[in-house]
Parts: sequence; structure tokens; C-alpha cells
Amino acid sequence: MNEFIPPAKPLIGDEERAAVDRVLRSGMLAQGPEVKAFEEEFSEHFNLGRACVAVNSGTSGQHLGLLSSGVKAGDEVIVPSFTFAATCNSVALTGAVPVFADIDADDFCISPAAIEAAITERTVGIMPVHLYGHPAKMNQIMAIADKHGLQVYEDAAQAHGASLGGTPVGAFGTFAMFSLYPTKNMTSGEGGMVSVADAEVERLMRLYRNQGMEKQYHNEVVGFNTRMTDIHAAIGRVQLTKVGAWTKARQDNAAFLTANLEGVTTPPVAEGAVHVYHQYTVRIPEGRDGFAAALKEQYNVGSGMFYPVPNHQLKPFAGTANDADLPETMKAAAECLSLPVHPSLSQGDLERIVEAVNALAKAGA
Repeated sequence: MNEFIPPAKPLIGDEERAAVDRVLRSGMLAQGPEVKAFEEEFSEHFNLGRACVAVNSGTSGQHLGLLSSGVKAGDEVIVPSFTFAATCNSVALTGAVPVFADIDADDFCISPAAIEAAITERTVGIMPVHLYGHPAKMNQIMAIADKHGLQVYEDAAQAHGASLGGTPVGAFGTFAMFSLYPTKNMTSGEGGMVSVADAEVERLMRLYRNQGMEKQYHNEVVGFNTRMTDIHAAIGRVQLTKVGAWTKARQDNAAFLTANLEGVTTPPVAEGAVHVYHQYTVRIPEGRDGFAAALKEQYNVGSGMFYPVPNHQLKPFAGTANDADLPETMKAAAECLSLPVHPSLSQGDLERIVEAVNALAKAGA
């Protein structure tokens, strides 16, 4: 049988290993000069025009960003249900309530109309997710936020380098979180990077990640230890030099799939949007699970189901949220299948993916 085509594949090379060795030899392993350089280089590389704060995970970044933005117990933050649980977990960890809104069918991102309908007197913010690497409808979302006096917190975990109308994701809201988990478009091994629009939010972020201290032993707030190590930052700095080429490869791979796949609904790209294809997600209207199993068993092609259980149906949120009417979310959860699109794919891999999907779609797998 042909070699297995994985749905994702982290890319770590000799340059990353050399960077780690350099830090190990320096003797400074915790947060230090590598982290500072990574923060500055990340902002510059993605043209964010704002400060960035590195932390030990994307979830930590969201959590600290919300705390630093003043979100507190009893507040409501509107979130999509069709996303990874870290989105709503970060809200709940502040003591606030995640209020689930439906997505739009075209981009899998939170629906502006659903946001408007979910606003109450307790709403303080909106957390759109740039899902799969496609930007959410930020122009409409920012207009809604301005109209109602709300903050916007971007979940850009999967969207390094995506943009809308020339503005990069991560440059719209009060803050934006980018994940640096191994399967993301770039990695630091583990970690998160948060871009912040406001100097006070930035200062609080740096306090919260470091036990509440700016000056040692002079704790200003009850903080956490969510620092990024210099080892992880060194990996991230190398990855920044490669992510542009990897993104182009993802986009080229996606273009080939879109041009050649038949019998499935391929992902559209909105006008003015730059999609960075963290995932290449199609819709299988009938029998998605069987389709995925057949891809693996008959063609040795991996795939991913993101996210078959919407957040509003998860156990921690079922008590308050399971009566939410989210028809597009439920439909996406039943139909979505993400095909390999990562930069390691060969032309032969792409052709086998197309052959497999088209054959199974034709056969009604």
C-alpha cells in the first residue's frame, strides 16, 4: 500500500535544533532575550503594528488577554460553538459566561447576525475565531462592537498570516491570540503569542504571566506562571523565517485541491480575504464518518474532523448552553472533513488525495 499521508505534519529542521543548542549552551533557559526577540520579530513579520506578548500556550494567551482586558465574573462574551474548546474555556476560566452564537456556512466563522442577536446588557466582548485560517467577517464584527460599546478578542490560533482587506488578523481587536502548538502553521514546540492594542493591556499581560510581578518580589496582581522559555522562543524565531514559504505551499496545495476535487463542497474564500489554510475543510453532506474511514482504509489518506462535538454540547457548558439554536453549527459538525494540505505534501500525494476523494464521492461512500 502507498505510504500514509498524515492530516498534519510538524516541520522541524536542523536550524531549529541548532537554535535550541545555542540556548542550552547559553545557560539562560527561562524567559529571557530569545523571548523578547521573538515577540518583536513576530509582530514585525506579520505586520501587526502592535506589541506582542509570548506565553506558554495559546489557551494561556486567551485567558490572560481576557483578564488583562477587564473581563470578570458575571460578564458575557459571545463566542462561536464551532471551534476548539479552548475558546470558551478561556472565557469560563475568568468567571465570565461564554454565550454561543451560530456560524455562517461560507467561512465556518461566527455570524455577525448571530452576534447581534446574542447581545445582552451583560455582554462585554465578542471573540471571533478565524477558523481553519480564514478570517472572520471582521469589518461587520467591529461595526457591531463599536455600535454596542463592546471589545473584540481575536482567536487567531490557526490564522498566522491571514488578512482581510489588507489588514492582518491580529490587528483588529483589543488583543489576538496565535497558537504555536506543533500542528499549527508554525510552532515553537508549544506556546502562544498575543498581540495587544493597548499599552495597559500589554503591561497586565506581562504581569499575569510572571506571578504578578514586573519587579521581582513586588507582586501587583495575583498572577500565574505562564512564561515562554527561551528554548521555545528560539524554535519560534527560526520558524518565522520559514512560515512564509510554508503558507505559500499551503495555498498552492489548496488551489490544486479546489481545482480538481469533485463531489464535495470545497472551501470558498471571501473577497479581500487571504486564507492561510491551517486546514483544508470540505463538506461531505452524507456519511462523513464513513467517508473518512474509507479514505484511510482504501487509500491510506488521513483526514481530520474538526469539530464533531460543538462547544455548546460539551459537558461543562451543557447546563446553560445546550438549548442554543445553532443550525449551521450542527450542520458543519456533521459534514466537515479536513483533508491534508500541509507543506510536506508532494505532487503525488495531492494527486492521490484527489483520486481518493473523487472516487469515494462518486461511489457515494
